[in-house]
Amino acid sequence: MASDMNDYFNKKKSEGGGFEKKSSGGNGGGGGMPQMPKIDLNLGGAKAGIVYFIIAVMVLLALSKPFTIIEEGERGILSTNGKYQDQALLPGLHFIMPVIQKVYVVDTKVRIINYAAQTEIGTGTAAGIAVKPAITVLDKRGLPVSIELTVQYRLNSQFAAQTISNWGFSWEDKIINPVVRDVVRNVVGKYDAESLPQQRNTIAVAIEAGVRDSVAGLANTPAELQSVQLREILLPQKVKEQIESVQIAKQQVQKAEQEVEKAKQEAFQRAAEAEGMAQKARIEAQGIADAVTIEADAKSKANYLIAKSLTTELLQLEQMKIQGQFNDALRENKDAKIFLTPGGSTPNIWVDMKDAKQRTSTSEK
Repeated sequence: MASDMNDYFNKKKSEGGGFEKKSSGGNGGGGGMPQMPKIDLNLGGAKAGIVYFIIAVMVLLALSKPFTIIEEGERGILSTNGKYQDQALLPGLHFIMPVIQKVYVVDTKVRIINYAAQTEIGTGTAAGIAVKPAITVLDKRGLPVSIELTVQYRLNSQFAAQTISNWGFSWEDKIINPVVRDVVRNVVGKYDAESLPQQRNTIAVAIEAGVRDSVAGLANTPAELQSVQLREILLPQKVKEQIESVQIAKQQVQKAEQEVEKAKQEAFQRAAEAEGMAQKARIEAQGIADAVTIEADAKSKANYLIAKSLTTELLQLEQMKIQGQFNDALRENKDAKIFLTPGGSTPNIWVDMKDAKQRTSTSEK
């Protein structure tokens, strides 16, 4: 094309003046327009074709973008003529064949689903955080109960391509959401609504274990479950009132039991004090009795020893002493009388008859 244009300009030049044209008239002067500069387009046919081809290829490459960049926390699913490659593309720069190949970027960072009450829905969500309605289930007796959860999970990067191929790009709504709702219904449905608050920890553990097992049991483990947190158990108003009344009754019973226990403790204390006083009295009485017994035993032993020591000669000696005392009394009182005990044993008794009070003197040995 450039060669044809060059031949054309050379022919025009040889025919007479090229681009020069003389003008006539006009103030008796003659003049012509300036000559247009020559353009040398003689590049040769082959070289020009290569240049244009390169330019066309560069433009095509710029428009088709034959490369892609995968960010950290992402994976690329390479599709060649509609067929996904089994191995996902790692973070970095990757070249592809335009038109034939296409890369779908999927997020492998931790994602969150909040199952919340209706009042929290529509308040806005951040990237990677979805808000869904609280899970409504029926308890053991058929009463409706709402469960609020927070589920943290992520796409299994190792099997990202298989997951997208099997479940599509809406895999979360097909895997996580149905599994969570199904497990919650099965777990909560085993309990009465009134017992749910007391069994909160047990229910939370059962829900997390059930969701984890269900997700892990799927082919190629499409998702990695991070945690399932039970945030709230919303009971019907009537059930709340019933639970509150039961709690009040329990508190009253506990208070009554505490009062009874207090009364028992006071009664035990009084009984212990009375027992202590009675024990003290018994000890004191026993002490007195023991003292009397000891004294009586001592006297008995003393009398026994005295009786055993009284011989006939000793008694005669004592009689002689009494007789001597009587004789001394007769010297002063002729009316004195003496009484001898039967058998002649001591003591002997003598009486001064002149004494108005009839004093009696007794001597014992």
